[in-house]
Order: sequence, then structure tokens, then C-alpha cells
Amino acid sequence: MERGSGKHGPRLDDQQKHETEGLVRGGGGTHAEEWKEPESPLAPGEEPRSSYPPGHEPGVPEGITPQGAEIRSDLAKWLSDAGWPASKDELVRHADRAQAPDAVAGLVGSLPDRRYANMAEVAEALGLGSERRRW
Repeated sequence: MERGSGKHGPRLDDQQKHETEGLVRGGGGTHAEEWKEPESPLAPGEEPRSSYPPGHEPGVPEGITPQGAEIRSDLAKWLSDAGWPASKDELVRHADRAQAPDAVAGLVGSLPDRRYANMAEVAEALGLGSERRRW
């Protein structure tokens, strides 16, 4: 009786055996699963190393709070295709048509009655802060 898979030939069986040998032997992971391997823990008081140069780290732009960035992101998700510039009424109708969540619809409904050129103007009108450029 020959051992092997009924779905593919012996050559593919040997290749798969070679690829999983590290797992089978139990010494460690294979290169195919590097993303699953945990990072080594930091020593007490040690700060994580950043691969970004100072001043270029990802995150919240200067001039905007983390909460403001989150709200701004939610608004943009539902209003980005509104057809700018748009009036408050047009934005309210767009949010209704898009079936935006109540929190988003409430924010759009609380906007001052005027035309908005883009999401930045909407966010500024709601007091979410405005992004300051780093030069």
C-alpha cells in the first residue's frame, strides 16, 4: 500500500512535507508564518523602537484630538461622495440616503446653515479642529 495524498502526486506531497518540517519537528515556526510569531517583550522601562523619523510618526495630525479624528473619520466615511461643494441641507439629505448612523446624521444636522467646500470645512464647523501642517 502506497502512502500519500489522493489529491496530488508524490512530488507535491514531498514539497509540502518540506515546507511543514519545522512545525512537525516542533523547533519553531516556518518562514510562511512569521506574522504569527510574537515579538520579544520589552524590558521594564524600555520604550518600543520606531521605524519612523521623529516628527513623521503615523497617528493624529497636529491640531486635531484623537476623538476629533475618530469623529472626522466617521463623517468622511458617510459624506465623502456627497458632491462637494454642498449645503447643509444637501449633506443632510445625502446622509439620509446613505443611511448614516444616528450619530453621524445628528452631527450633520447640527451644522451651521451654509455651503461647505470639503470635509475639512465640515469638521472645522463642528469644532473638531483643523489640521496644521508641519513645515
